[in-house]
Amino acid sequence: MVASSPPRPKEVCFEEEWSKDGPPREAKWWYSAFHNVTAMVGAGVLSLPYAMAYLGWGPGATVLILSWCITLYTIWQMIQLHECVPGTRFDRYYELGQHAFGPKLGPWIVLPQQLIVQVGCDIVYMVTGGKCLQKFMEIACTNCTRLRSSLWICIFGSLHFFLSQLPNFNSVAGVSLAAAIMSLSYSTISWAGCLGRGRIENVSYAYKKTSSLDYMFRVFNALGQISFAFAGHGVVLEIQATIPSTPEKPSRVPMWKGAMTAYFITAICYFPTAFIGYWAFGQDVDDNLLMALQRPEWLIAAANLMVVIHVIGSYQVYAMPVFDMLEKIMIRRFNIPPGFPLRLVTRSTYVALTLFVGVTFPFFGDLLGFFGGFGFAPTSYFLPCIMWLAIKKPRRFSRSWLINWACIFVGLFIMFASTIGGLRNIIIDSSTYSFYS
Repeated sequence: MVASSPPRPKEVCFEEEWSKDGPPREAKWWYSAFHNVTAMVGAGVLSLPYAMAYLGWGPGATVLILSWCITLYTIWQMIQLHECVPGTRFDRYYELGQHAFGPKLGPWIVLPQQLIVQVGCDIVYMVTGGKCLQKFMEIACTNCTRLRSSLWICIFGSLHFFLSQLPNFNSVAGVSLAAAIMSLSYSTISWAGCLGRGRIENVSYAYKKTSSLDYMFRVFNALGQISFAFAGHGVVLEIQATIPSTPEKPSRVPMWKGAMTAYFITAICYFPTAFIGYWAFGQDVDDNLLMALQRPEWLIAAANLMVVIHVIGSYQVYAMPVFDMLEKIMIRRFNIPPGFPLRLVTRSTYVALTLFVGVTFPFFGDLLGFFGGFGFAPTSYFLPCIMWLAIKKPRRFSRSWLINWACIFVGLFIMFASTIGGLRNIIIDSSTYSFYS
């Protein structure tokens, strides 16, 4: 009797795929790499020297290295938990939260934090893209009429009314790849430009002179700026959802390979930019390093244009899960048929709202601190650890249990401190700001 051939392995799924009109699961490991680079290495890298100026060499380096290690560990946890139940894939952060905390409590714990990450990033990228586009044009065309920053933010935002109509994650792969290349390029230019320029005259690494209370809040905000730089966890499960998976070849293997590649690229972007930028300018560094560099002009102009290209891709990577959620709400609750008209209305409305907030509150450094604490610290630092404890249930006082609780305490401190610091700084700075200037 001839043995029958074994059945073809089926791909595990959640709700019979990521909806019938969702993205096909055909991505490779390198998709994971450049999507994660695009999601993580964003506007935050240019503010790292500014955060160092308030923290100093020792504490600043410690917080930066510790954040890199903690978030690498938590992204590994999320990749492992993606298929922690045989036959099921948790394609979204809130689905994993439902499994960990229950179907009713889970979304309330996870979804608000994830939305803060995604919407907060998009708002900050509106500001960053507009200001860097302004800087590029002012260097490239010295005789051109100078426009207000708010107009440049509007010009940058108008691009996303068109790009937001791309249907899913796979359709923005080319944009994301270009953005990942740009992030590595402008990060290299920023620290290489600092090396070429050398240290400013009378550079000082002393703590900034201000009142004790103000300095404490600025330190809190600096912690938020660093946590903002590790913001990729908000879309990691959505990225993994595009990778095929079978029992023999689970998606966690290529996803982890891509994530490790992304974190290596992140390290060579973040650490030289933070340390060399602070070395060159000391306590006088700007909250956007490229704004502090003036020579050579052509190189600084090119770097600003690279930032613009990068945040175009980053905006779309963070916006795609929001688009998916909004469209599903409209389909299920209001029985609106899927298609281009629905995409046009919902996505254009979202772009318009993030553009309005970005134009109204363009406090770059303060926005990073506030959103970094309120949204990114939970999703990147301690929510994965809490879910790991709830799902895997490691033995009390075991190594895994101790590491997770240590990450939770660090993340909670960063969340409360940087949220308070960022909000306070926004209030202080807005009192002297001329809106829509």
